[in-house]
Amino acid sequence: MPPTRLSPSAPSPPRGTGRLLVGLLVACLLAGCAGRELATRDAPGELSIDRALILAEARRALGTPYRYGGTTERGMDCSGLVQRAYSRAGIRVPRTSRQQFEALPRVDEARPGDLLFFATAGGRKASHVGIYAGDGEMIHAPGRGRRVTRTSLALDYWHERFLGAAAPAP
Repeated sequence: MPPTRLSPSAPSPPRGTGRLLVGLLVACLLAGCAGRELATRDAPGELSIDRALILAEARRALGTPYRYGGTTERGMDCSGLVQRAYSRAGIRVPRTSRQQFEALPRVDEARPGDLLFFATAGGRKASHVGIYAGDGEMIHAPGRGRRVTRTSLALDYWHERFLGAAAPAP
């Protein structure tokens, strides 16, 4: 049987369509490997007392110098900030960002007071954590020579390194 040929009246696909489809497929596959989507949900009036205490303590820490391994007003690191803020609400969390990421219950959408985990040291392991403050921002201890600050999550830097969110508070 001879191969089927398109008749001259049948429209042919535009030039480069095959390459475009392959490019879209590759982009979709790469996006799936890039990590999770950083999704947040701000619901006014739904803040539990625990979350309010966590956020109040995180706000109180704003301006505190970064200090590796620190958990006091003299200096704190990212996971020390989390430990301090959560202890204010009577919630115990592991010490390091990696331990927190591995142990705490994950959520698909972060609410104010939830934890956001990032792979900032390369690889796919949690090396940084922040507390979602609402309005697309987090409070975190960014690193040596800096201070606890409030940062926009709209930056590509955070989206590219986002690993997931956890909700240890009710």
